[in-house]
Amino acid sequence: MSAAAVTAGPAKKHVHWKRWLIGALTIVVIGALANLLGWDIAGWFEKLWDTLTGISVWYLLAGIALKTLQTTATAFAWYSIVHFAYGKVSFLQVLACYAASVALNTILPANLGTLVLMVMLSVVIAAATFAGVLAGYAVEKIFFVVIGAVPYLYLFLTVSGSFNIKFGWVKTHPWGTAIVVLGGIWLIYLVLRMLWPRVEKWWQQAKHGGQILGHPGAYFGGVFLPETIGWLAGLAGTAVFLAAYGIPVSFHVLMRVLAGNSLANVTSATPGGAGVNQAFSVASLKGIASSTDATAYSITQQIVTTAWSIVFAIGLMAWAFGWTGAKKLVGDSVTQAKEKEAEQKAEHAAKKEAKHAKPAAG
Repeated sequence: MSAAAVTAGPAKKHVHWKRWLIGALTIVVIGALANLLGWDIAGWFEKLWDTLTGISVWYLLAGIALKTLQTTATAFAWYSIVHFAYGKVSFLQVLACYAASVALNTILPANLGTLVLMVMLSVVIAAATFAGVLAGYAVEKIFFVVIGAVPYLYLFLTVSGSFNIKFGWVKTHPWGTAIVVLGGIWLIYLVLRMLWPRVEKWWQQAKHGGQILGHPGAYFGGVFLPETIGWLAGLAGTAVFLAAYGIPVSFHVLMRVLAGNSLANVTSATPGGAGVNQAFSVASLKGIASSTDATAYSITQQIVTTAWSIVFAIGLMAWAFGWTGAKKLVGDSVTQAKEKEAEQKAEHAAKKEAKHAKPAAG
């Protein structure tokens, strides 16, 4: 599907009642199918309503506004990366694609929405390649890798005994630690040596997408600064939802919650970390808030941000591409993302099988 086909949607401005009727029937069918599969949609909406009416509307509006700012600022970082690499690009389209990926990550497992984003951008931007967009993703992640270490570093430096708890084995087994570290370095060297020809070939294809890194002013102004704003907005959003349930808000509490959320995202395979986030929130807020308040806070934040992300994404996709174009773009991109994920798993399995087959052949 070409970019022209996607962007042709906005030309159709007439909305017919048949489309709304078909849409309503589709929702009914989806609801019935979901109930058959065990997903209680009515219960989910009832829970959503109870959650929304349990706290002040001002907390909800503040949380939604900060989530919108977080998504928009991070999307601008993506826009800066692809604009620098490929020239004229529509910010609205990039924002719509990124908002869709945020929404998809709340309902799809294993952060598949991020892979969908890269597919969508490679489709929407005529000159872009998937390898180039993948390199752009590496550039976009630099800030979040660095800032992601802040909560852990803060806790290690401020919580007495935390280093001994996490790394006590290092102090009691220094030689074993040295062997593990040196062995890891040697293993990385062997892997890089084996894959280097492929890495060089990939780099020739990908370096175009990440060339903004070669211009520090453009990178810090167009990527690092917006991502900082987005991260701070997310931090403020967490503070708002904590305050909504009377949980004390301080930098220390926020760092504990962020560290718990980070661990939840790493260990969770469920869409949006459902269930796992609540468990980590209770653990992170132990001694600060009751398990009931901690669970209520986590559920509220997750449900509100999920619902708003979906509504925000649908509105932006319809605005940027039209209903038909948005539906086709997202549908095709999800299919391609799943295919790429399956190809990667199959390739990994084939390499593993070939590796085990060599000794047997010898």
